[in-house]
Amino acid sequence: MAKVSITLQNTDEARSLVEAIVADNPAAEVSRMPALTKIDCEGSLSVRRETVEARLGRRYDLQELQLSLISLAGNVEEDDDSFTLAWAPAAPTAKS
Repeated sequence: MAKVSITLQNTDEARSLVEAIVADNPAAEVSRMPALTKIDCEGSLSVRRETVEARLGRRYDLQELQLSLISLAGNVEEDDDSFTLAWAPAAPTAKS
């Protein structure tokens, strides 16, 4: 299975994002460098709004992720509640 990755700037807010990503993706491999943090994960990686809000202590719009983003590897699938990277498209889900 191929790895996906997301690379974020090393800022106070991005450090909270990294904590949230690792909490939701226990298989994630984190590489910290002076100006950035790269997170690799086998298969897929998800950023969940709810987890980020818990880490930041405030409401969070996943579009704010773009402010800390340096690069990513994988196909993006996003909605109001999650931002997911994967090489294969996700299976369709029924919306209620």
